[in-house]
Amino acid sequence: MDKEQSPARLRDTLVTGSTIGAQEKLPREKKVQDYLRASTSDNTRKAYRSAIRQFEKWGGRLPTNNQVLVRYLLNRAEVLNSRTLDLHLTAIGQWHQYQGMSNPVTDPLVQKTMQGIRRTHGKPKQKAKALSMQHLAAMAGHLRSQVASKKKARDLALLLTGFFGAFRRSELVAIQVSDLIWEEEGLIIRLPKSKTDQSGEGILRALPYGDAQVCPASALKHWLKIAAITEGPVFRAVNRWDTVQPQQLNATAINDLLKKLGLACGFDFVDQISSHSFRRGLSTAAAREKVSFELIKKQGGWKSDAVVWGYIEEGQQFSDNASSILMKKMAELLR
Repeated sequence: MDKEQSPARLRDTLVTGSTIGAQEKLPREKKVQDYLRASTSDNTRKAYRSAIRQFEKWGGRLPTNNQVLVRYLLNRAEVLNSRTLDLHLTAIGQWHQYQGMSNPVTDPLVQKTMQGIRRTHGKPKQKAKALSMQHLAAMAGHLRSQVASKKKARDLALLLTGFFGAFRRSELVAIQVSDLIWEEEGLIIRLPKSKTDQSGEGILRALPYGDAQVCPASALKHWLKIAAITEGPVFRAVNRWDTVQPQQLNATAINDLLKKLGLACGFDFVDQISSHSFRRGLSTAAAREKVSFELIKKQGGWKSDAVVWGYIEEGQQFSDNASSILMKKMAELLR
């Protein structure tokens, strides 16, 4: 296609994020490529690239066919989690679709084979441990007992903001000072983009002022003051000499912090703690306190009603339980 970039290579941007050689980039082509890349999140593209690399490392080549895919599934069924294999099929299928080719993943033989693998080798998805109010209080108490430092102030602000704002770790580390809107009643954090807002319309998360011991807005204001942060990233790395660094905190550091606090508090589920414990914790704790579905959904920014109802059921699985009601009745009969 003389100097025009082929549609196939442009479509490949969606799956692999591959780029065109600098000498080939014309203004219009670059715009198309940029928009194609923006249509899929970075994390999704990374996952797809990894899946395709693993398929090719096994010996597969793209384009492929249903017979090769079945052999791949049979070979990897006892090595990889069934959800991982599902992701591999999705990535391979997306590649074929965006190349305008017949998608072998939709072949009935491939689908039935994958269905059998799920039923034979499927395992329950490992869920992050939901932090309860008792867990949060223990963590916050441990931090407050430490000698005053910038790191202590940051960690406390991070803990309280992450929990009461039901933030994802990617959202926490991306918060900028310019995203903070201070009001008389508390703090509003503007999220320019999140997992559930890929179009960048923006999400607002409100944190009202509360008791000084547990108030995320107050803890955040204190951290910004002693760290002298007036612009740029809110949550930043702090080195061993308690010096605040200019760059934003690495997202993986949040998991490390939560596990470290869990160990210090003597929790027996440290290996189940992750940044997602914030979102699960807020939703299940709110459900136990009979907070309404609408308020829980709003605070977490969830798009799926089913996900929110799942958290509510988890939070109320002991309080709203048929057995507990019947046990009370039986206890009365035995008196």
